[in-house]
Amino acid sequence: MKQNIIKIKSFDFAVAIVDLYKDLANNKKEYVMSRQLLKSGTSIGANVREAEFAQSRADFTSKMSISLKEANETDYWLDLLHATEYINKEEFNRFKPKSQEMLKLLVSIVKSSK
Repeated sequence: MKQNIIKIKSFDFAVAIVDLYKDLANNKKEYVMSRQLLKSGTSIGANVREAEFAQSRADFTSKMSISLKEANETDYWLDLLHATEYINKEEFNRFKPKSQEMLKLLVSIVKSSK
């Protein structure tokens, strides 16, 4: 059985984002940006899951496009949290490649589904 790479990676990414959110909220008392990060970072996988049972090719493309937009927003929040020193270089370097990978995978999926 073929594994759905984007489904697996987006879920794993969401788990990591939840952990980062907990750290930001509990230890650094940062609530606004971290909440935005939590929403967009977990929405990626949720939309990928919705796309699994899309009613049409257009519906699939739409759901994956929403995932792509959420991935781009997540990437923005990571950049901003790093620039404002809520996450250090080590944390940023742990999340940024994963974020970029999500973007690349989703761009590829959206392009090929059109």
